[in-house]
Amino acid sequence: MSENDLDPGRIKRARDAFHSVPYARFLGLELGEVGSGEVSIHLNVRGELKQNQGVVHGGAIASLIDTAAAFAVLTSIDLNERVTTTDLTIHYLRAITAGRLTATARIVRSGRRLFVLSVEVTNAGVLVATAVTSYLKMI
Repeated sequence: MSENDLDPGRIKRARDAFHSVPYARFLGLELGEVGSGEVSIHLNVRGELKQNQGVVHGGAIASLIDTAAAFAVLTSIDLNERVTTTDLTIHYLRAITAGRLTATARIVRSGRRLFVLSVEVTNAGVLVATAVTSYLKMI
């Protein structure tokens, strides 16, 4: 993934938009690489994100995935367009107790109004979750 293959205006838009999302700040999400139709977002594991058995709550991982996918779509739509999640299927592969999670979202298919993405979540290079999600352009 490279920011070199993306219009600088789209990169700035993605970065500005990311930093204006209160929920992303609340979770402690960090925007990583931004490419055309592809984005990486990081999340440092901390106690507030864990459920009572000491592992990261699935909802925190789902939020990481959904945010990464939304910003991947944002890199490929016009500045005045908006999208909304229509579907999100997650496969949790490993329990997480510590580390830094990275969600990398890639557009698999983009139609006139519907985007389909795949997302991989890793922890220290180990695959811990996968997802497929869809976004719809709002008219």
